[in-house]
Amino acid sequence: MASIATAMLHRVGVAGGVKLPCAEYGTGSGLPVLLLHSYTDTRPSFELLLPHLPRALRLIVPTQRGDGDTGRPLSGYTSVEFAADALAVLDALGVRQTIVVGHSMGNQIALRLAREHPDRVSGLVLIGGFASLAEKHAVQAVGNEAIAGLVDPVDPAFVTESQYSTVARAVPEAFLDLVVRENPTLPAGAWRQALAAMAQEPLIDDVPRVTAPTLLLWGDRDAIVSHDQQEVLAATLPDVRLEVLPGTGHAPHREDPERTAAAVIRFVHEVVARSVLPGNHMPFRNAA
Repeated sequence: MASIATAMLHRVGVAGGVKLPCAEYGTGSGLPVLLLHSYTDTRPSFELLLPHLPRALRLIVPTQRGDGDTGRPLSGYTSVEFAADALAVLDALGVRQTIVVGHSMGNQIALRLAREHPDRVSGLVLIGGFASLAEKHAVQAVGNEAIAGLVDPVDPAFVTESQYSTVARAVPEAFLDLVVRENPTLPAGAWRQALAAMAQEPLIDDVPRVTAPTLLLWGDRDAIVSHDQQEVLAATLPDVRLEVLPGTGHAPHREDPERTAAAVIRFVHEVVARSVLPGNHMPFRNAA
């Protein structure tokens, strides 16, 4: 399994002179898996998941612009810029094709990357995915009432509350303390821009253009994204399977990392088998 103590660290330059910290785990010759964290998270967001993933994988985990110790431009927080950054990371590390694992906002970035560069994405794992946040009234309310009033530096109490709102079961205190310590570095304006972009970008019209096999992972106690959203994605993506993780909320990779990792590993094996066996192109389900 991967060891978070043996990471190779990079700083990757992307558009606008921004430098993204990026950690690599596993073997450099392994199958690349790119992990994209959620809105206002950082690379350690996946820290509980990593030890449960095999060292045979080449795990690539960047911190995205605005978060942690990256550059913090005043603009550029839509999925267009985030996806361009992800592509720049792959290019800088010499990765020709990868499986992309995204959580929440990371799903939006992963889908855009898969749509615009299908030759670079061999599979998608969408954790807590959504078809569009435009219909999520609770999320919009948070943006209108709480985030609209944020000032720099962002109050750690607000960050703490937002982090706890994503989980439905206990998560190690030390882990949440780490996440909360890193998150206030994101400027208040970036919080507003990223949330507005997520709410305003309708994904569902472009989802059918995604050709990569896709695994949807959803916790049945997710208070942010409903099962209805999963059904929309499952009915629209051409090559997809939905797997429900019982007892978890919006962040199953934190709440139940062992079971989440097992689902990811099964999916990776399926994608690899389909790519190496001649004529083995059977989708997870028939396209509608």
